Amino acid sequence: MKLTAFLLALSFPALIAAPPTVFTNCKIVTVDEAFSITDAMAIEGGRIVALGEKAKALALAKLAGGNAVQVDLGGRMVLPGLMDSHVHPTGAAMTEFDHDIPQMDTIADVLGYIAARTKAVPEGSWISVRQVFITRLKEQRYPTREELDRVAPKHPVHFSTGPDSMLNTLALRLSGITKDFKPGDGGTGKVELDPQTGEPTGLLRGLSRFVKMKADTKTATQAESDARLAELFRDYNASGLTAVCDRDSSPGAIAAYQRLRDKGALTVRMSVSHGIPVNGQWRTLEHAIEEVAEHPARRNGDDMLRIIGTKVYLDGGMLTGSAYMREPWGVSKIYGITDPTYRGNLMIAHDRLVQLVTKVTGLGLQFTAHSVGDGAVHELLDVYEYLSRHGEYPRGIFNITHSNFMSEEDVRRAAKLGVTLDIQPVWLWLDSWTLLKQFGQERTKWFQPLRSIFEAGGLVGGGSDHMQKIGSMRSVNPYNPWLGIKTAITRQARFVDALVHPEQALTREQAIRFYTINNAKILFLEKECGSIEPGKRADFIILDRDVLTCPADEITGTQVRETWLDGKRVWAADSAK
Repeated sequence: MKLTAFLLALSFPALIAAPPTVFTNCKIVTVDEAFSITDAMAIEGGRIVALGEKAKALALAKLAGGNAVQVDLGGRMVLPGLMDSHVHPTGAAMTEFDHDIPQMDTIADVLGYIAARTKAVPEGSWISVRQVFITRLKEQRYPTREELDRVAPKHPVHFSTGPDSMLNTLALRLSGITKDFKPGDGGTGKVELDPQTGEPTGLLRGLSRFVKMKADTKTATQAESDARLAELFRDYNASGLTAVCDRDSSPGAIAAYQRLRDKGALTVRMSVSHGIPVNGQWRTLEHAIEEVAEHPARRNGDDMLRIIGTKVYLDGGMLTGSAYMREPWGVSKIYGITDPTYRGNLMIAHDRLVQLVTKVTGLGLQFTAHSVGDGAVHELLDVYEYLSRHGEYPRGIFNITHSNFMSEEDVRRAAKLGVTLDIQPVWLWLDSWTLLKQFGQERTKWFQPLRSIFEAGGLVGGGSDHMQKIGSMRSVNPYNPWLGIKTAITRQARFVDALVHPEQALTREQAIRFYTINNAKILFLEKECGSIEPGKRADFIILDRDVLTCPADEITGTQVRETWLDGKRVWAADSAK
């Protein structure tokens, strides 16, 4: 989209307050405690004022006075606005600002992209490939250092997947990475060495912070970056999202959200987990946490923009071979693992983790940690359990981000402790074919055990971990919530013939709660939204199909006809054409 179109989008004429409105002839799934379904809803002043027969009676009274609008929805389904408990909007919105980035499904695609960039940027300029995960490449492996050298001998190349990286020879040299390299900041990480030569293979585990990359890309103005962010939020609305959580935010990102709000262009409720450092002098870290607690978006935050807590990284990645597991990963060509005892990377020492959780929660902030492997989940639950034995903590102040692999014991323990979980079903859809190859059926039995979490009484919400690009199905990772809902219901994964442990599938009711009221509780929004009930904010979506009865394979194709936030229409499919 051209810049002028971006800037025009900031005006959002649809945000003009609507008159009292009564919606009739529809199927409203309230997602209240009883999962009630009704056929009419009245909204006024941004809130839901009546449902069912009371809404119809109100319509008659208001219409008689000439100051209300009645809307016949022609039998369409209405749901509460959907929520995504894990996104990274500011980075995602700017991914393709410098240039378009193609879909990369094979090693050849990756090498072709890098070769093309060598012709587009000066010799010696860094070339970065970010978040093209090896679990999603046809070859199911990293590109090798030698392959990167061949296509870019005179450009340092950084193939980055979260905390892990593959570098070519020039990038290793410029970053000072040798076979003897050790992190000097108190953190952890590993340089993978070739077992035959003893030299670095180019693969760095948990050491991306030491790559001395200098970006050679154009810089956006504040107006340009704000416009792209507004475009992304409008696409969130088009997908049915009315609330999201930035799960590793910064002061700059929060300032951008505030600017959009000031312009009337913030069209999703924005909760924030502020990133904090974990290594270094403790007093410095304490000060950083205290600054988060005193930030205006925390002290004066509301249900449109509020800091709810902090975020740290406890382990590496499931998609990259560095998640911290209770049992060894196993030697792997896929992930470049040669050590049979390797369990992944645990990035925070136990005593420091206790310090961090104690400080953050003591200030009334939610603590969450990126914890992918069952070893990391177990470690974090040990800390939460220890603190719970010595004090009273409200439900939801302890959270686990990702929690992909869990033991049966820890599913029950999380529920007992009131620990909330944010899980991304799209990873099951995209990555199960590789995980099954690496771990087999037995270990993947406890990969995203959603049904077990529900049955144990745990509170789990659905998200995407959207990292890059605008477009609900072309993004990394796809933020289309209907794909997430369908995956949670079916346990179908691409390139896998059989269902992935279907005993862990959710019912349709559970899957809807997963993306609505459960996320509202995790994000401390449940008093205002997450369900359609009198007194709550009028956040809802109107759909083109009945997702409770349509064939499961058709759920991903669900189209949102309209999205409403605070009683105002922020998205309409008809006006978007």
